[in-house]
Amino acid sequence: MLPRPSSLNYQFCPRPTSVPNNPRSSSTSLLLSFGSNFSVSAAALSSVEPNPTRDFNPTNPQNPPAHRPEANRKISRKFCSPVFPNLNGRSESNVIGSPVRFDAKERLKRYSVMLRADYLPAKVLGEMPKRDVVSWTALISGFVNEGCGSEGVSLYCEMRKENVRANEFALATALKACSICLNLEFGKQVHVEAIKAGLLLDLFVGSALVDLYARCGEMDLAERLFFDMPEKNGVSWNALLNGYAQLGNVKKAVKLFCRMKECETNFSKFTLSTVLKGCANTGSLREGKVLHALALRSGCEIDEFLGCSLVDMYSKCGMVYDALKVFKKIRNPDVVAWSAMITGLDQQGHYQEAAELFHLMRREGVRPNQFTLSSLVSTATNMGDLRYGQSIHGCICKYGFESDNLVSNPLIMMYMKSRCEEDGNKVFEAMTNQDLVSWNALLSGFCDSQTCSRGPRIFYQLLLEGFKPNMYTFISILRSCSSLLDPEFGKQVHAHIIKNSSDGDDFVGTALVDMYVKARCLEDAVVAFDRLVNRDIFSWTVIISGYAQTDQAEKAVKYFGQMQREGIKPNEYTLASCLSGCSHMATLENGRQLHAVAVKDGHFGDIFVGSALVNMYGKCGCMEHAEAIFKGLISRDIVSWNTIISGYSQHGQGEKALEAFRMMLSEGIMPDEATFIGVLSACSFMGLVEEGKRHFDSMSKVYGINPSIELYACMVDILGRAGKFNEHASRTRSLHIRSQSFD
Repeated sequence: MLPRPSSLNYQFCPRPTSVPNNPRSSSTSLLLSFGSNFSVSAAALSSVEPNPTRDFNPTNPQNPPAHRPEANRKISRKFCSPVFPNLNGRSESNVIGSPVRFDAKERLKRYSVMLRADYLPAKVLGEMPKRDVVSWTALISGFVNEGCGSEGVSLYCEMRKENVRANEFALATALKACSICLNLEFGKQVHVEAIKAGLLLDLFVGSALVDLYARCGEMDLAERLFFDMPEKNGVSWNALLNGYAQLGNVKKAVKLFCRMKECETNFSKFTLSTVLKGCANTGSLREGKVLHALALRSGCEIDEFLGCSLVDMYSKCGMVYDALKVFKKIRNPDVVAWSAMITGLDQQGHYQEAAELFHLMRREGVRPNQFTLSSLVSTATNMGDLRYGQSIHGCICKYGFESDNLVSNPLIMMYMKSRCEEDGNKVFEAMTNQDLVSWNALLSGFCDSQTCSRGPRIFYQLLLEGFKPNMYTFISILRSCSSLLDPEFGKQVHAHIIKNSSDGDDFVGTALVDMYVKARCLEDAVVAFDRLVNRDIFSWTVIISGYAQTDQAEKAVKYFGQMQREGIKPNEYTLASCLSGCSHMATLENGRQLHAVAVKDGHFGDIFVGSALVNMYGKCGCMEHAEAIFKGLISRDIVSWNTIISGYSQHGQGEKALEAFRMMLSEGIMPDEATFIGVLSACSFMGLVEEGKRHFDSMSKVYGINPSIELYACMVDILGRAGKFNEHASRTRSLHIRSQSFD
């Protein structure tokens, strides 16, 4: 028997030539050696009676398994197919190597006829002329082969209730059923049965147990069983390898794979693909390269199956050009290989290459599937190329995938991100079976100020359809609430969040804080903020910016200090928000401290921080500092120009304000309403009536800006200061009419 090593650095271990004389007692000792890792204690094992019906108690044995006619039809085809090869007197293998004797052939034909007629398993049992272990095993394995694990477990219970003693093949089949439905507790009962029957050391039973515990995440038990097996086959090796891969323990998987080669066990491409999948999911490039080298040294042909796994591994590890090299070595790549390569290019940001590869795929005459088209829709979305996305939509309709959720859901998202809400809605309406992802994709497009009014209706319709909202649903509807500025509806959504136990999610919590902040419900925002478990830079920025825009700006500075004490470094948006609060309070000292933090953390050259600093120093009366910072900005946008123009105007430096305006125009930056407010204020202060009138008229004639109430007020102020009473009265009447139209 193989020793149980403490790690996976094993030496070569030849196959044992003998097994213990008393397998029953040896099996029991093996189980007891598991210790606390196994829930069945020695006392429990000693109290087990030989009556088989005591050991098997399904959750509700009185209720037969759900009627699954489609599965039954598939099973009947299995029974009449080469899964049961020509039974010419030889023992053949069905599930995990279980032999089916040739005398069962007529019975299996009879059962298959019943299953074609959509009989329930209970009815099939009633028609069974001979209920021996072979018949039961054949029937159970039919359901297991079709993935009906729960039905297989129920049938095994029925078999044991009739006192039919299970052999090694029945036990292995029952364990396989437990693996499919992840029924660990029942699998442990079958484990006990195997010990009592002295079959724990059987190859098929042991392999099935390893597979069960590995699938259920009990890797300690799976390892102990595996290394105590006197003989191993590909199933047992693959079961443990797959368990390591699923849990992301790629290093152990690779070591075990190397150990498998040392033991001269032939590995299949499926085995190699299993470990490569684990490398892909965990980004383990080094281990993936080791496996690739082992495959080449072993003479494995890079066919479609293995090639897809290698392409997927290299793509997910960021080595897209290595993935392309592997792809080019596949002689006749099928649609799966093409799709894997296109998906890899899309995921790594090589959108143009993905589109070109699809064009080449069509030239080669390969018909795309739903996975190919889904990746290409994602490519169009990421490129922001609506026309290309519409051409892919045409391909989707051509190949008949318009009702496939895998394709339609990203198609809705593409249209929503392109601001084509009606097209996205048409795709949604054309779907025959919308799921929650479909509703979330639709809802995500109705979040801005122009379309947010449709968000609540979609949310209520989603609830009426019986869907349970998830994190993405709540984030989208809260964004709609933020644009609607409707705190009452936002509170209703908050109630749904609590009802669905989503209030502990930090992403949903941050969206809640943002909704309350924008609705000016700062007390509710603080309550939601305090409930966040892990407050990141985004949640801190939301609460700081909320207070910075109110008359409680000092609290923004307070939260900024608390954030720093918790060890979170501010980003450019946090600093800009807090500097805005200092501007409202005109607190120069706090602003200087934030200036120092910006320089220390390397954000001084950022345009958002620079504009906020110019505004802060300008509001605090330090125009020399504001001017120096403005001149030091690497790039200047409309916000920074408006800030310096407004600063000059507010401090009576009209000439500098107008000079800055002319410089802005010379740099090709188009003015907006805020720009002209600063310019007209400068003209008013300097008494430049004609220049003010010229700028006012140019707003609509040259720049297409419709004057607002604030701009009319600036013009009235210019005329009033210059004593132009007639024009002043005319402008005042225009201002009055304008204000009534706004009302």
